[in-house]
Parts: sequence; structure tokens; C-alpha cells
Amino acid sequence: MPSSFHVKLNRPSLSRSGSSCQSDRWKRELTESFRDVDALLEALSLSHADIPDIDPTRQRFGLLVPRGFVASMRKGDPDDPLLRQVLPLRAERATHVGYGKDPVGDASAERAPGLLHKYDGRALLIATGACAVHCRYCFRRHSPCQALGAFEDRWERAIERIAADTSLREIILSGGDPLMLDDARLAELLRRLRSIGHLRRVRIHTRLPVILPSRITERLCEILTASPLAVIVVIHANHPRELGQSTEEALRKLHASGVGLFNQSVLLRAVNDDAQTLMGLSERLFDCRVTPYYLHQLDPVAGAAHFQVSDECARLLIDELRVRMPGYLVPQLVREIPGARSKTPIG
Repeated sequence: MPSSFHVKLNRPSLSRSGSSCQSDRWKRELTESFRDVDALLEALSLSHADIPDIDPTRQRFGLLVPRGFVASMRKGDPDDPLLRQVLPLRAERATHVGYGKDPVGDASAERAPGLLHKYDGRALLIATGACAVHCRYCFRRHSPCQALGAFEDRWERAIERIAADTSLREIILSGGDPLMLDDARLAELLRRLRSIGHLRRVRIHTRLPVILPSRITERLCEILTASPLAVIVVIHANHPRELGQSTEEALRKLHASGVGLFNQSVLLRAVNDDAQTLMGLSERLFDCRVTPYYLHQLDPVAGAAHFQVSDECARLLIDELRVRMPGYLVPQLVREIPGARSKTPIG
């Protein structure tokens, strides 16, 4: 991987200066997140004996999960599907053929520090390396933890590259999570992109409306809709219980402001690998004004093989959804293959 490509997935530095009480709330909630396995188990009335494979050791990609998300987990249930997504297990230390540290070919697609160009007409900019949650199946979990460098210096080189490539119509902001940027930095980044005449859309890939819904403030909605560029927000929810009342309110706020909303999920064993759960997820997304978009097969990242669902099972699940649901509620089953010119449909 090129030395310029670094993604910081650990705890961000937060500043409270010049922020309103509303805009500060998500930052306070983030600082109160669980980072200790024993504290999380205690909050859920669980013990190590309940989860024999638990990995309590400190590691670079350690536990990080906000308390609001934990509140949606079932107490006393070691198999809770939300808990499975964030709890470190010893299974992550096993090695498996075909599972590596750069499973989707990010390194070979880098065109400037943090700027990836894989598909025609669009490029992806890693706006920040910071996340609000450490999902155990994250395909960037092994990316180096050093910061990408000064925001202004790095963005300058990436934006110069974007401005020079008139084939680009859409920029995808990713990370980390781009909504981990404070309002001022996010507004500045969008302003810079707005100045590039050949761009038509900005797409934001984020888990924060699900994990930390207090991030979706009126001020944020104003920033997103101030640009003449069309703004699409693609959230990441894997299970219907992730979409509680606070998340629904946040998503409806984004929808009311004119932001297009889509969801992409990852098919995960013992989390959402049954038709009833996937149906419930699609129905709940639609309640929240979100269109089901992609159901991804697991990216083969080292440490996540225990989440794998076979292609045969995945096809059967989608076939059942097609029979039982209207087409607009059925996500497209896809896989990302390094070097391919688009996501690859399965079946």
C-alpha cells in the first residue's frame, strides 16, 4: 500500500470551541462511547462465560461503540445481532486463504492522497479517517492508523486532481466517516467541490445517522443543501433494530431537507442472514424514507471470515425477498471485485 494512503480509525480529537449545544451533543456522546470490553459486557448484563470466544485483549482496531447504539442491544443476549457487529472475538485472529488487508484494491486505485478512482464518472475521497464505531467486518480495518495529514494540504492535492479530470461527475465522500468532520470543515470541503464546474453530485457514505443520530442537526442539513450539487446520503444499516426512533427522526430530517437517502448493508452470518430480518430491514428503511440500495457480500478482509455467508445462501435469500416484497424494497446483491469497473451483481 502506498505510504500516502493512511486511514485513521481510532479515537478522533474533538474540539468544543464555537459550537452550539445542539452541535456539540454528538461530540459529547462520542467521548462517552464504550472502549472497554468488560464495561460493555457489564452494561448488557453479560459475562465472559456467556461468550467463550470473546477477545478482551487491547488491539489497534479495538472496541468503539456509542452508548446509544448499545441501548438498542438486548440485555443478557450474547447472540444479539447488533452486539455481534462490534464485539471483538478471537476468531478475528485466525488466518484464512483469500482474506487480506486490502480486500477491495484501494491501494492500487489511489490517484492522490486519500483519493480513489475505480469507476467511470466518479471518484472517492476519504474525507477523514475517524469513525464513530468499529465494525468488526470493516474492509478498511487494517489501513494504517496515522492521520492522512493536514486537512488543507491533503484536500488541496485531491481537489486539484478532481478539477483536472473533466470525466468526473460525482464525488463520493467516505472514510472513516465523513460526518465525523465538524461543520466548519465539512462546509469548506463542500464549498471546494462546489467550485468544480463539471461535478453534478456529492455522495456521502456514513453510518452516523444510525450510530450517532444526534450528528444530524439543522445546521448540518443547511450545510448539505446549501450547494447546487445534488447531495445523496448513503447510510449503512444491517438490521431493523438499528433504526430506532432517534435514527428515524434524523433520517426524516435529512429527507425533508431534500437529501436523497439510500442504504447499503453487508450480509453477515448470524446478523441478517435470514429472509425475515432482511424483509424487516427493508420495511423499516422505507418507514425512515430510505431506499434499500445494495446488499453486499462480505469483503474478504482479514479477521472477518466468521461473518461469511455463501453465495448460494445469499441468492436464495434475495430470491425469497423478490417473491415476498415489491421490487423497490429489494436491494441489489453485489460483490466488489478489485479491478472491476463496477460492483458485480451476484446471481
